[in-house]
Amino acid sequence: MTGWIIAGTLAVCGVGGAWGLVMYLRGKIRRASRDLFGTDSFVEGYKQQSMELSTTPKSVSGMTRLLEPQIQRDFPEFNWMQFRDMAEEKLRQAFMAITAENLDLLKDTSQNMREEVANIIQANRNEDVKEVYEDVDIHQTEIANYEKKAGRCLIILQSAVGYLHYKEKDGRLIAGKKDMKTQTKYNVELLYIQDPSKVNANAGGAVGLTCPHCGAPVTNLGAKFCEYCGSAVKEINLQVWCLHRFYEVTYQKV
Repeated sequence: MTGWIIAGTLAVCGVGGAWGLVMYLRGKIRRASRDLFGTDSFVEGYKQQSMELSTTPKSVSGMTRLLEPQIQRDFPEFNWMQFRDMAEEKLRQAFMAITAENLDLLKDTSQNMREEVANIIQANRNEDVKEVYEDVDIHQTEIANYEKKAGRCLIILQSAVGYLHYKEKDGRLIAGKKDMKTQTKYNVELLYIQDPSKVNANAGGAVGLTCPHCGAPVTNLGAKFCEYCGSAVKEINLQVWCLHRFYEVTYQKV
């Protein structure tokens, strides 16, 4: 009889100890959930955070106030608002072209950018994947960087983008979400080449441009007059700005 009593007591203590451990862990989870999400329910808190992230635009590298004056010193005719609107429109066109698998939706776009979009479309076709971009919002676009090299300039624009983005295969969702937006960032590169006909393929795109009157080198990007003889060089300063490429900003590619 005594043995049964001891066994029963141990069993009750065991159940009580297990229950106490459960309550202790539950309390720890609630406290952690309150610290992280401000709610007792970890699952509910995670859902709320996901919803907030899906509606909160990403911060972009805003260097416009610093870099725009530098660009305008080199190119007095540079219109920042015009180029910003153009970059945003081309980004939207790229998303539409990928979704529709139709390059004709890219209007007045550089060959390099068309090839980028074409490669994405072809990769999806090879994998029998349908990639979709819907409900695209471009919240903000700023100048992120300005690089000057021999014969060419590169302006990097960064945009905060929100969209519905997902991939399907054989009717199954394999990536992304159909009911929740993704907030991300994209870089769009604007490329200027002083004189495309004189680009040296072996010089990494560098341009050797000379004055047609005295033969002196034209070293200033955007120059309309030769700094040596004063002759006009506008006719060979073609000022070709194009959307060079675009890419999503990730931890691997910034």
